[in-house]
Amino acid sequence: MKYAPFFGCMISVKYPQMEASVRKTMANLGVELVDLEGFSCCPDPIYFKAADKLTWMTLAARNICIAEEAGLDLVTMCSGCTATLSEANFHLKHDPELKEKVNQRLKKIGKEYKGNVSVRHIVTVLRDDLGIEKVKSSVKKPLNLKVAIHYGCHLLKPSEIMRVDDPDHPTILERLFEVAGAETIKHEKQVLCCGKACTHEEIPEKMTYDVLSSIKKSGADFMGLICPTCFDEFDLGQINLSRKFSVDLKVPIIYYFQFLGLSQGLSTEDVGLHLHKTKADEMLKKIS
Repeated sequence: MKYAPFFGCMISVKYPQMEASVRKTMANLGVELVDLEGFSCCPDPIYFKAADKLTWMTLAARNICIAEEAGLDLVTMCSGCTATLSEANFHLKHDPELKEKVNQRLKKIGKEYKGNVSVRHIVTVLRDDLGIEKVKSSVKKPLNLKVAIHYGCHLLKPSEIMRVDDPDHPTILERLFEVAGAETIKHEKQVLCCGKACTHEEIPEKMTYDVLSSIKKSGADFMGLICPTCFDEFDLGQINLSRKFSVDLKVPIIYYFQFLGLSQGLSTEDVGLHLHKTKADEMLKKIS
């Protein structure tokens, strides 16, 4: 199996441990990630899109063109990147007039969007292409820990475009964490946004606080997620919130492929847990 990986800006620049964990775990599953040159920012699915939608669409189409030229489906590791590239791909495939406008712009740089590749979040590759049992077969050391899942916004919605799972009652992340040994714990704010996209000064930290408090109350050992933007909000955010409100919100935040890597026998250094702001020492004691 071969795919063109699209790591985006945040993972490559700010969280290389996520990229490393994806590369190592997918190699253990027999998947080849074929790196392509020339990708830019996806671009951002919120602010850039709101400012100039046609330029946003054109830049996304240019990224898709690179995968088309290589004849490979585009696989992303970031929910925001998936949202942008999936939405652009969807509308360009279904709107001939929009496709023509975008291709007129792309023609200036010698590219043409054709619409002959898919854009996928990598967790759907695990579930739909490899299969849950294949992922389970790669696990050498099931990790008996309790995980509270955070889905975030962009992985699931809009459901017509993303087509990942039921947007109100998703199970894909629960299944993937469970085959690596974890017990999934439901919590009250499981489908709440992390707050990153909200521009009001007080709303983002209130949403982050509510999610972390909900997980703390649930008794989970850690939060499991798949989005680097959500990770950004919760990992450092909980330290700032704990100081501001004089509360203990400490919850380790683990990107799925880091957890899968540990269950495959990789070390904490291999998957970069030591690079997180909120350390997972207590969690790691339970599996040592």
